Amino acid sequence: MSLGSSNSRCILKTEVARTAGVKRGISGVLLLDKPQGISSNRALQIAKHLFSARKGGHTGTLDPMATGLLPICFGDATRFSSALLGANKTYEATLRLGYTSSTGDAEGDISVAKSVSDQNSNDVGSQVEMVLRSFTGLIIQMPPMYSALKHRGKPMYVYAREGVEIERQPRQVIIHELHLMAMEGDEIRLEVHCGSGTYIRTLAEDIGKALGVGGAYLTALRRTAIDDFDLSQADTLNNLETMSMPERDSRLLTVDTLLQGLTAVVLEAPTAAALRQGRSVEGAGAAVEGEKIRLYDEQRNFLGLGVVTAGGAIAPKKILASGPRL
Repeated sequence: MSLGSSNSRCILKTEVARTAGVKRGISGVLLLDKPQGISSNRALQIAKHLFSARKGGHTGTLDPMATGLLPICFGDATRFSSALLGANKTYEATLRLGYTSSTGDAEGDISVAKSVSDQNSNDVGSQVEMVLRSFTGLIIQMPPMYSALKHRGKPMYVYAREGVEIERQPRQVIIHELHLMAMEGDEIRLEVHCGSGTYIRTLAEDIGKALGVGGAYLTALRRTAIDDFDLSQADTLNNLETMSMPERDSRLLTVDTLLQGLTAVVLEAPTAAALRQGRSVEGAGAAVEGEKIRLYDEQRNFLGLGVVTAGGAIAPKKILASGPRL
């Protein structure tokens, strides 16, 4: 879906027409299926309007060209949004072989690198699986100029748009799995399961070079998973727009969903009260020093995030006044 589509126009018209009502102090996590053609921040602002949310933020930015899973945090959930920054991610990426792009994707200036004819396309196809295996595991990437990586307080893409090249340092990332989903002509579609900090555009370019066709660029990118969050759980802006407010609220996940990978510890009432007062408490059990844990009171209300101290106590890290049940 692009900004020019009737669906997008409907969403934006609804957003503009919405009267300025009282903002709600709701808390929770919305799994959004971001459409193509708008920035992650634009998607966030539309979602905030739809929920009349007072406070919101997103995790794991997607480029305007990209679609797919974008977790939106409302209220108290924004305090824990950083929990997904180091999460593993899964993408479906479509690469056009034999071409390069100034931005690494379809929005840049496209140049022919090396023609992929019907005949040598078969040769390329026989190499794909071998090349994909060579990009699995720990690999080195050079961050692209068209990225949000900061230099002197400004994103790299700002310098790139001004025609300024900034020296970057290569970095190590991990590719857990690469699967060939389809190949037709000069395009291949891949499923990429990778660690945090992986640049899929750079991966596309490097795969194209390794295949001997001079390069490649992304024609489409869709994020399908972030850790245990899956695109099948997500809602589109169009679907949310047709719902009543109670129906929208029912689509929110609880704040502690962001911390499901952490050990849960239930505290007795006096201990929970002391923790809310900012004091360290006993009760870490077998947890090790430095381990982050999610905390609940006896009624299974989420208290927040704690960290285990050297003495085996629990120190408050991010504590809420009240919260969702376990």
